[in-house]
This record gives sequence, structure tokens and C-alpha cells, in this order.
Amino acid sequence: MNGWLAPKYVAWLAHGFLMTLALSACTIAAATLAGSGLALARRARNPLVARVAALYVLVFRNSPLLVQLLFWYFGAATLLPQAWMEWLNASHSLVWGPLRFSWPSFEFVAGWVGLTCYATTFIGEELSAGIRGVKRMQYQAALALGLTPFATFRHVILPQAVRIATPPLAGQYMNIVKNSSLTMAIGLAELSYASRQVDTETFKTFQAFGAATMLYIATIAAIEVALLIHQHRSASRWQGGRA
Repeated sequence: MNGWLAPKYVAWLAHGFLMTLALSACTIAAATLAGSGLALARRARNPLVARVAALYVLVFRNSPLLVQLLFWYFGAATLLPQAWMEWLNASHSLVWGPLRFSWPSFEFVAGWVGLTCYATTFIGEELSAGIRGVKRMQYQAALALGLTPFATFRHVILPQAVRIATPPLAGQYMNIVKNSSLTMAIGLAELSYASRQVDTETFKTFQAFGAATMLYIATIAAIEVALLIHQHRSASRWQGGRA
């Protein structure tokens, strides 16, 4: 039994794993929305908008993620008013019936913002590639049917672009899960942070980091399985539509 971790340390790892899942889910949702806007901005007819989008990609994609996280945690904090920082660091909660919602820590907010700004550039580029992959005749056919440019993009271009970009998008989502481990540098008690704390207290390095590794692998595998299921269903609908 000496090889196993005590329930106390298992609870630490479980809490860290839930923190990793929450941070990754929030980042994926925000970065997907922001990446969609970035993809549209890169293709904007207004040259100023397109250049600003290109500059955003240049800055955030070509600087280390760890440096960005440190900036959002330490640098941005110095730019905010003191009252804001006190509010962000204070404990806030909302009770709705049996449910209780707590405002996340400043470490979580800084990590979420940093990961989102970084991941947005890659997701935006993948969506841009998906849009470029849609054949020109699709635009022409939609316009010939009398669809407006917005309706053409919403109902014709976007669904095909998303289908083209789905595999690389899944890869970016996997990267978000893995990159979330860097938030331990700003004190967020996610899975990597928790495993290191367990190792420090118990000196059971193999058990602590082995458990964390398996949880990361399981999360990545779940995303891969979801991708395979999505591709299978998309192929079935495509074949059914052609029939």
C-alpha cells in the first residue's frame, strides 16, 4: 500500500484535473469565437482591418506563451486600477437555488485570457484555411440563387469551411489542453501544479506525475474520439445527402 497515494493527495490531483478541464473548456469556447472573428477580419475588404488582424497574429503567435501568461498576470495587473484588482482577488459567489457559482481566481482569469489570446491566432488561421478551401463556384452558385453575401457565408461557406478545418481544429484543442499546464507558472492550481505539490509532500514522483500524465492522455484521447465520431457522422450525412 505504500506505493499508492493517500486520499488527500488523490483529491488534490482530482481538483487540479477539474481545474484543467474548466480552463481548457473556457479557452476553447472563447478562442473559437474569437478565431472566427479573426478569420473574417483577415479576409476583410477594409485594408486597415485586415492589417490589424495580421498584426495580431504576428504578435501573439510569434511570442512565447509563457511570456504572455506572465504579462497578463504580472504586467496587466499593474495597469488595472487598485479597486479592480481588489475586486478580482476577493471571493465572490452567486447562489441560485441549490447551485452555487463562484467567481474564479485572478490566476484563472489571467490564464484564461493568456491562453485565449494565444490560441485565437492558431484557430483563426485554421478557419481561414478552411474558408480558402471552399471552391469559388460555391460562392458563384449562392449568389446566382439570390443569397446575400452574409447568407452565402452563413449557410454555404461556413459549414463547408468548418468541415474542412475540423481535424486541424481538434489538434489545436489538444494543444490548449497541453498548454494549460503552463499556467502553473502563475500559480494556478491545475493538474501539473497539483502533481508537483503532491510530489513535494510525498516524494512519490512516479505516482504523482504518472497519474497526471495518464489524465492528460485520457483527455487528449477523448478529443480524438470525439473527432472520429464527428467525422463519421459528417460522412454519413454527406453520403445520405448525395443519395
